[in-house]
Amino acid sequence: MHADSIVFEDLPGERRSLRIAVVTETYPPEVNGVATTAARFVEGLRERGHEMQLVRPRQEADSPEKDPAQTLVPGLAIPNYPSLKMGMPARRTLERLWTLRRPDVVQIVTEGPLGWSALRAAEKLKLPAVSDFRTNFHAYSTHYGVGWLKKPIAAYLRKFHNRTLFTFVPTEALRDELAGIGFRGLRVIARGVDTRRFDSARRSEALRAQWGAAPADPVLLYVGRLAPEKNLPCLVAAYEEAKSRAPRAKLVLVGDGPERRNLQARFPDAVFAGQRSGDDLGAHYASGDIFLFPSLTETYGNVTLEAMASGLALVAFGYAAAADVIRHGSSGLLAPYGDTDAFARLAAGLATSPSRAADLGAHARYDACSRGWDREVQQLEVALLIAAATGPAQKKGPDLAVRPSNLLAQRLVDLG
Repeated sequence: MHADSIVFEDLPGERRSLRIAVVTETYPPEVNGVATTAARFVEGLRERGHEMQLVRPRQEADSPEKDPAQTLVPGLAIPNYPSLKMGMPARRTLERLWTLRRPDVVQIVTEGPLGWSALRAAEKLKLPAVSDFRTNFHAYSTHYGVGWLKKPIAAYLRKFHNRTLFTFVPTEALRDELAGIGFRGLRVIARGVDTRRFDSARRSEALRAQWGAAPADPVLLYVGRLAPEKNLPCLVAAYEEAKSRAPRAKLVLVGDGPERRNLQARFPDAVFAGQRSGDDLGAHYASGDIFLFPSLTETYGNVTLEAMASGLALVAFGYAAAADVIRHGSSGLLAPYGDTDAFARLAAGLATSPSRAADLGAHARYDACSRGWDREVQQLEVALLIAAATGPAQKKGPDLAVRPSNLLAQRLVDLG
């Protein structure tokens, strides 16, 4: 049945909660934005009464005891990221699982071998499937010396996502960009932030002292992978400019990756805190002053909201999450896309003006407090209800228009 032919008055007024299969190649305790976001949505949907089937690669920390809510599949370590796994194809496993415990809808979070096998299994069993576009893999190619692969990778991603009913993206700008290169069925589901974990109240002078930073010293903070796709030369330029104007400025980097050794050699006085998580990560955020986000390859950038909630003054480029959530000059500073010199000047200016940095941080915290996860989970829930009611994906037209129905009307009332 085509989505645009559904009239919801023909559907039952009441329906059991959904059984939702979520297939992802990364999940906590792995530390990255995709894993964090996937877990937030899984837990949020479970709290709303839905039965969740999680399918992911087995991790070293997993217990040998079987968890009926999870199906663990083999995975391979990703080069330069030994703690992360790429899921291996598991089509037969998924066909057996979904024949015995048939989900109402399959959500495929990642587009790797595991995600592709999940898509094929869903198609064979005639299950509605939706997907997430969470990583700009095609943009990464230019940072690893294989820029010629950008178009083939984009074509692969387009083919994958266009075989699902909906593709979820985190911003309107990304939706427009992908629509311009042939992606269809795009739906915006943004991100939220845990404002209790990420809170300026977690600021720790003891932690700052461990970093060698006095109370009045400006601490420039970076949180993320230390990898080529994160535009680290811009981070370097910003720190050097800030250091030239504020000699006591301190650089703290939270995260790990293949560029760590090079950065340590260049900046032996910087603090390399490694990967952090939970409340410890919250304390690291809150103990900084200025957050630098130089990346140009994000689909969203969860760290933007985390830094804002932690009360930091942000410097970022005007795209992705930053363009959506930062009010330039009020809750942060935005440099023109790709303008490294402008980015460095903004960072250095804040390093020499602690009162302005504090004011931006206070406004950032205020704005972030209105961006919890509940609203985004509700929007995803509605989209999954629509997908389950629509049925398996047919050949997509330019867009999928669905008219409200008794089923969703009632559920929307419940959401309100």
